[in-house]
Amino acid sequence: MSASEKVNQFMQLVVSRSAGEVEFHQAVHEVVETVMPVVMESKVYQESAILERLVEPDRVISFRVAWEDDKGKIQVNRGYRVQFNSAIGPYKGGLRFHPSVNLGILKFLGFEQVFKNSLTTLPMGGGKGGSDFDPHGKSEREVMRFCQAFMTELARHIGADLDVPAGDIGVGGREVGYLFGQYKRVRNEFTGVLTGKGTTFGGSLIRPEATGYGCVYFAEEMLKKEGMSVSGKTALVSGSGNVAQYTAEKLLDLGCKVISFSDSGGTLHIPGGLTRDLLAAIMDWKNVVRGRLSDFAGKNAGTKFIANSNPWQIPADLAFPSATQNELSLADAKVLVANKCKLVAEGANMPTTPEAVTFLKENSILFAPGKASNAGGVSVSGLEMTQNSTRLSWTREEVDAKLQWIMASIHDVCVTHGKLANGRVDYVKGANIGGFIKVADAMVAQGVL
Repeated sequence: MSASEKVNQFMQLVVSRSAGEVEFHQAVHEVVETVMPVVMESKVYQESAILERLVEPDRVISFRVAWEDDKGKIQVNRGYRVQFNSAIGPYKGGLRFHPSVNLGILKFLGFEQVFKNSLTTLPMGGGKGGSDFDPHGKSEREVMRFCQAFMTELARHIGADLDVPAGDIGVGGREVGYLFGQYKRVRNEFTGVLTGKGTTFGGSLIRPEATGYGCVYFAEEMLKKEGMSVSGKTALVSGSGNVAQYTAEKLLDLGCKVISFSDSGGTLHIPGGLTRDLLAAIMDWKNVVRGRLSDFAGKNAGTKFIANSNPWQIPADLAFPSATQNELSLADAKVLVANKCKLVAEGANMPTTPEAVTFLKENSILFAPGKASNAGGVSVSGLEMTQNSTRLSWTREEVDAKLQWIMASIHDVCVTHGKLANGRVDYVKGANIGGFIKVADAMVAQGVL
């Protein structure tokens, strides 16, 4: 049986056992079609049923979250934690608070996290969690009460040496603070059980910036290998949250012209290029005011808002999809190629559709998959865990140097496992195989669990 036939047979099994979980199926297929030849060459991997075990989470925890809003009405949400694989370390992965959260999305994110964490060089397994709670439009007290109710249940399932959650969409420093406070109250212990904490109570410097910074560091490594640089290029950034903001900041640091942000309403186009003052204004608007980009454009000269549009129609050298899954379609990829884009680096988790990825690679666009290029966030989370364990706090320069080293190491792994006959590198192949082998070997060594 050929590798492609094996992949199809395996995916039929996955789909039958996880009906309706479309994002999870997509994530599994993307990995399995790459690593199947490796599995077919290894009798040990086959006898140990590595793939079959890898696509089944160690456990899935689902629970009710009941909380009281400001009007005294009881609200009920659903909470989850998917502890996917702990072969190389404690479960590690973010919590997402968003109305779109369901089990299929969290399984996709947890599965991706397994390989992403493997690539970081740090001892971390993969997990993900969250709730269909929407923090937007809620008061500070309502967010606090929800976080306390959520953690009251989750606390029994996590710990510094078991499962260490972090933030994700809808869970920033504010939410992590409330979650940590409730964990401390319920468990009566001060421990590094959450990452992304405030620096006054165990957080690491550069943690908020890490995903965006790391994505740019990885892109720079890719360009450097091709004799190019971020400096002097024009870049599109989608999203306007934490990842997008710090991707833009680091691009500015390296001499790149950033010309876009976006949110669910459309694209903020900055034809003349982002300035430090404008970036600071956008950060304040999104992080403090929590406003929409459409309203921001009306108040700031040099910007224009394109409603119901993404940034990919604007000509540029580099693209950093940093909003959400499947935001960059095949049609978008065709426009990027026509506009002579040189690189696409994923800042979000799986923001590029499979058809778009294939088209970009077929047209020799440098493509950085999220499990490699956006691993900077979880890398610094791992460094935060290390600092918490040793009761030490590293300087900004120390953390940033370690982050740069990790992203360069991930790039080296991708090159090692992703080399093609024509001398180019398939970074998707390299990231998947590099992440897979480390986890698979650990699973084999530990027996059937």
